[in-house]
Formats: sequence, C-alpha cells, structure tokens
Amino acid sequence: MPAACESVLEDIEDIVSAEDLKPHDRQFVRKNVFPKVRKRNSQKSLQTDEEPPSDSIIPGVQKIWIRTWGCSHNNSDGEYMAGQLAAYGYKITDNSAEADLWLLNSCTVKNPAEDHFRNSIKKAQEGKKKVVLAGCVPQAQPRQEYLKGLSIIGVQQIDRVVEVVEETIKGHTVRLLGQKKDNGKRLGGARLDLPKIRKNPLIEIISINTGCLNACTYCKTKHARGDLASYPVEELVDRAKQSFQEGVCEIWLTSEDTGAYGRDIGTDLPTLLWKLVEVIPEGAMLRLGMTNPPYILEHLEEMAKILNHPRVYAFLHIPVQSASDSVLMDMKREYCVADFKQVVDFLKEKVPGITIATDIICGFPGETDEDFQETMKLVELYRFPSLFINQFYPRPGTPAAKMPQVPAAVKKQRTKDLSQLFHSYNPYDHKVGERQRVLVTEESFDSNYYVAHNPFYEQVLVPKDPLLMGKMVEVNIYEAGKHFMKGQPVLDARVHTASISRPLAKGEVSGLTEEFRRSAQNGTNWKAQPSAEVPVTTGLGSWMALQLPWQQGGGGLKILSVSLALLAVLVMFYYGGMKTEL
Repeated sequence: MPAACESVLEDIEDIVSAEDLKPHDRQFVRKNVFPKVRKRNSQKSLQTDEEPPSDSIIPGVQKIWIRTWGCSHNNSDGEYMAGQLAAYGYKITDNSAEADLWLLNSCTVKNPAEDHFRNSIKKAQEGKKKVVLAGCVPQAQPRQEYLKGLSIIGVQQIDRVVEVVEETIKGHTVRLLGQKKDNGKRLGGARLDLPKIRKNPLIEIISINTGCLNACTYCKTKHARGDLASYPVEELVDRAKQSFQEGVCEIWLTSEDTGAYGRDIGTDLPTLLWKLVEVIPEGAMLRLGMTNPPYILEHLEEMAKILNHPRVYAFLHIPVQSASDSVLMDMKREYCVADFKQVVDFLKEKVPGITIATDIICGFPGETDEDFQETMKLVELYRFPSLFINQFYPRPGTPAAKMPQVPAAVKKQRTKDLSQLFHSYNPYDHKVGERQRVLVTEESFDSNYYVAHNPFYEQVLVPKDPLLMGKMVEVNIYEAGKHFMKGQPVLDARVHTASISRPLAKGEVSGLTEEFRRSAQNGTNWKAQPSAEVPVTTGLGSWMALQLPWQQGGGGLKILSVSLALLAVLVMFYYGGMKTEL
C-alpha cells in the first residue's frame, strides 16, 4: 500500500464509521423525501428556460432553409413542408448560411433545373449542412449516384416531412417514397388542411389533382407524379373557404393537368369550378392552371361560362408544344393542331379579351425545318401574350431521350428565332388609355412597384402604396411594355378590400387546427412518439415515428395514454422492488 495510507482496511464494511446513518435511519430519511414537481407551463419557467444552441441535436430547434424549383404544384408542396416544420418548432430561415439543414425541393422538367439541384446538394455538403431532398427528381430516380446516402421525402409523403427532418438531424438516412392510398385506390396526395406557410399570404395555391392521363415521350414528371389522382370536390371547396378565412384574396388552381381533373373519381373540372365560385368573396379572384387540349374540348361551353364569371380570371394556359401533327404524334400528345385551334378560337369568341398562354418545345427529336416553320406560323397567327419557349432537353429514362436528336446548334437557333418572333410584337400597346379594375397582390421583382392583375390576368404595375396591397382598385393605364402595363389609381374610384379577414403575416403558419393551437397554448408535447407505422432506414430510429395531430387525427393522444400507463407500471415495479430489498 502507498505510504500515505495510515491503515489497511480488513473489510469493506470498515468504511462505515460510527457517525454514519444506520440502515433504519436511511429508510426513515427516504420516507421524508418528496419529489418536487416542476410546473412546465408556469410563466417563470418560460422566462428562465434557455433556448438550446443552434448546433443542438435536440430535434425541433434547428434552422431550416427551403429552396424550391419548378411549377406552382411544387411551390405549394414547399409551402406545406415549411408550415409543418414551423408548427413543430423548427425555424424557417431565408439565410442558407445560418441554416442547420437544407430542404431542397426539386424539379425534373428540364436539365438546367436538375443541374441547379445537384449543385445545391454539393454546396450543402461542402458547408457541412444536413440535407433532405424532395420533389420530382429524387421521386423519379432515387438511386442516382449523387443522391446516395441522403434523406428523401416523396411527393406524396410531404405530410411526414417532420419525421424525415428529425431523423436526418439525428444522423440517420430516411427515404419515404410511397403512394397515398385508400382501400387500394391512389389518392391525390397529402391532406389539404396541413399547416402551411404561404410565400405570399394573399395567394393560396391549391393542387386539385396529381399526375395525369398522358404518357408524353419527353416528360420526366410522369415518372414522379404518376397517373391521375384527384382530390374530392368537397375537400377542395373546404380548403378554399379556409384560405379566404385566413385573408387570402387570390386562389391558384394547379396540377399537372387541370383539364383532366375528376375523371378518376366520377366528376369533372366544370363541376369543381362552379362549386368554388360559390364561395369566392367579392373582390377575390380565382386563376385556373394549365390544361391540355384533349380534356378541355368536351367542356368548352361550360368553361367559357366559368371564364366569364366576374370572380374568375379570363385566363387559360393551354400548351401546344408544336404546330406539327407529326411532331405531336412523336410526343404522344393525343391531339392535333386543329384541336388546339378549335379550343383557342372558341374561347376567344365566347370570352372576349381572354388571355391564352401556351408552351412550345424547340428541337424535339425528328422536328424538321418545315415542322418548325408551322410552329412559327401559329405564333404569328395568335400572337400569344404569354409564351413559354423551351429548348428540348432529353431527360434520362424517357422515350424521347432514345430518339435521334436534333443537333444542339439547330435547337439553339430555333429557340432564338422563336424568341425573336415573340419579342417582335407588343400585346398591350392598344390598352394605353384604358381604365381597368385590378387586384393588387405582390411586389415587383425590382421592388419599385406593386404588381396587380386585371380581369384577364395581365400584369399591371401600380405605385408602391401600402394602402393598395390586397385591394381591388381602378387604374388608368398610361404605359405598356412587352410583359406589363403601368397604371395610376383613379382618385375618386372605390377601393375594395378583397380579403374578408386580416391576412396572415409573412411567415405565419396557416392551417393549424384548433386542437393543435390548444395543445400549443397548454404546453402539450406533440413531438416524437413511438409508432410502428413508419420504417426508418438506420439507427435506433428504425422503430420510431412522429405522431402529429394533422397525421392521425388525435391518434397521438392514444399513444401518449399508453405510454403513461407503461410508465406507471414501471414505477410500481421499481418502488415495489426497492421495498423488498429494504
């Protein structure tokens, strides 16, 4: 033994001195010890609790940056994911550098969009950011090399984004790519009443269906969104009502093909639209999204009546893609140029002043110079005020990618020629001097004006007066450009507030149920709870999932009750065993 020790212990019991408590004394002291219950909801605890550091691995406290590419359907998905994450406690930030996790919501329509997506993944990894991927790219091709080892949330699984983010923050890889089904029938997607953060609090984007009935040879989106699956009319009307109650004054209906809406559930687009216009408040407006020619042909009479409704923009986006029937056949577009002209001519006659927007692909495989000239003639004939010109990009896995390709230089030249034709005319010059009624909803890109739209969804720039935002006003048009007009508010004209209630603040979460709001106010913990429903691919989280109020309609309370019961049993065993030992 070391010299510092003055004596050697013969037995371990020699450690106990005469001054120490005897066993029965210790038992007496134990009976007089009472646990102190912390009042979690007290104002004092709320003031003194410190916020965990940003690098904490406690889920629900990190900052998340969300980037979305692509169509309005994708933007709506991004808004829903932001809303759920914010409702759960995560902080949604516009600063990518300060974020702990990047949620990248991708578009697979064209190569440049996927290139931006891929570059963003690389940048996030270089910055040591956690990454969750969403949108059509990973849904369509989840096994791509650059996606390996990264978490993915599928396009129909956005109501479970919190689960994926939470497990990713813990260091796990999660992939949820399944389809929403009810009794084996594919559904339109996640519930429409999920929490959401609208990019613009005045505009609600509603996806009326997902997928389509076509099989276009160039389209990669079909691989991600699948076949047509529509939401019931009642659910869409309820979503519109809820949006108006939250201060929205403009609704956009979106999908991969709005014209095909309802064919899978025994209804149709005009039926939905007539139900929606019944609930649109005075001054608020509805904008209809893209529809392909085949599915609008049989509804032309009803569509003309709806587009003449004072609370519906006289606007329709009808992609033609090419004015050559042979090219359309190779694209498998299921219509001919005559069908497109019939739709446009009928609507122009029955809906005076209607805006028709269209899309054109330049350089599709097999497109000849004669084919392209037919497309140029079509644009010259109709002088579309809104024209989306796309150079063809072969998307991996599509039939068009295997076809003989038009030389890149030819595609580029055709795109340039069509663009020059489009910019050779000004569609709004004849409207200078008109007095128009416009709805103000946005700020211009350069922040110098507010952006409004007239009944034909033509863009009108107005002075940046905060009193005009969200209002229906009358303006005098004094200038016209290629893509816009400028208007000066009429001083003696009536200004109508389009919103029936105060709009939500920018960044404020919409769509929270009263159940969720009460639980938040009462301090109820809605966070991670066990569930056998969701398989997670790695780690201890393989048997864990989140039970959120908007997912299971209160099922979280049942699980919480079972958990408390199990905890009570464990406590009884613990104290029972302790008494036996003593």
